Amino acid sequence: MTLSIHGIAASRALRPLWAATELGLNFKHVPTPYQGGATRTPEFLALNPNGHIPVVVDARPEGEVVVWESMACALYIARHHGAADGVSIAPATPREDAEALRWSFWVMSECEADALSWLMHRVVMPPARRKPELADAAERRLAVPLRVIEQHLQQQHARGERHLAADRFTVADLCVASVLNWARPARELMAAHPLTHDWIRRCIERPAHLAAKALG
Repeated sequence: MTLSIHGIAASRALRPLWAATELGLNFKHVPTPYQGGATRTPEFLALNPNGHIPVVVDARPEGEVVVWESMACALYIARHHGAADGVSIAPATPREDAEALRWSFWVMSECEADALSWLMHRVVMPPARRKPELADAAERRLAVPLRVIEQHLQQQHARGERHLAADRFTVADLCVASVLNWARPARELMAAHPLTHDWIRRCIERPAHLAAKALG
């Protein structure tokens, strides 16, 4: 195996795990939780001095390549382990590459913090620790970027394409859906953005996503 992915699926490591699974790669999964000190060992800190998962280690003929930051990991796997054939999740054209880059950066800067806040204070945290007012505020803020992606999907549909970068699922969809899925249970928010809701659903129902989540 030339590719190792450190992390667990119940974290942002899902992104590179999903990308590798979509591509059918023969990769090594190194289950590394973000709790309990596993990311603070000297061995792990030698891979990522920030002490965070995921980490991708790619043993290549020219030497070992180490990648961290989940979006960078997913984009790297698609670019360097996928085929630019217009079939796989790898960008096949400069336009597709640009869409993957811009939407991945966009979702991190415009959506991730609020999507995570909504998820934590509506679903994940014990009820006694939740602060509904934080979830409400996050949902209001999310309405702004969701209008942007809804408009983009409308434009995509008009040109006969049902995904962010093409008429097929690409790494652009993977990266963005991995974030927006956190807020998918927000019914009113999703009802106001039906194309986005349907697109997220189609992304997360993909067999590779379900298989990656089952990795633990």
